[in-house]
Amino acid sequence: MADKTVYKTRQREELLSFLRMTKEEHVTVNEVCGHFQRCGCPIGTATVYRHLERMVDEGLVSKYLIDANSPACFAYIGRESHQGERCFHCKCERCGKLIHLHCEELDGLGEHVLAHHGFAINPMRTVFYGLCADCRETET
Repeated sequence: MADKTVYKTRQREELLSFLRMTKEEHVTVNEVCGHFQRCGCPIGTATVYRHLERMVDEGLVSKYLIDANSPACFAYIGRESHQGERCFHCKCERCGKLIHLHCEELDGLGEHVLAHHGFAINPMRTVFYGLCADCRETET
C-alpha cells in the first residue's frame, strides 16, 4: 500500500504549533476550533478532524476515546511511533476532567491481569472513574 502524501499546509502547520504548545494536555476538536476562532484565524471542523486523523496515522498525535458520551481527545506526542507507550486515564465523574497518567506503578496492574487472568489490557484505552482533587475538596 502506498504511503499517504503529507501536505504541509498553513493550517496543518498552525495546528501542529498549537498542539506543541498544549503538549501535556488532551484537546478536543471543539477546543482546537475555539482556539483558532479566538485567534481570528478560524479553521473548519472537518479540516481539523482530517488533519488530526492524519497526524494520528503518522504517530505525531494520540487519539483517546474515553467513553461513548465524550468527544475524542487528542494529545501531541511528537514522534513517529508510540507503540508500547503506556498511558492510563482518570476521569472525574462530577466535572468531567480527564487526567493523563504515565505511572510505572500501573504497569504492574497490566502485568498482573495478564499473568493471573489471561487478559491483556490496552493501556491507551484504560480509564479509571472517580472524583478529582478539586471535586473531592468541594465535598468537605
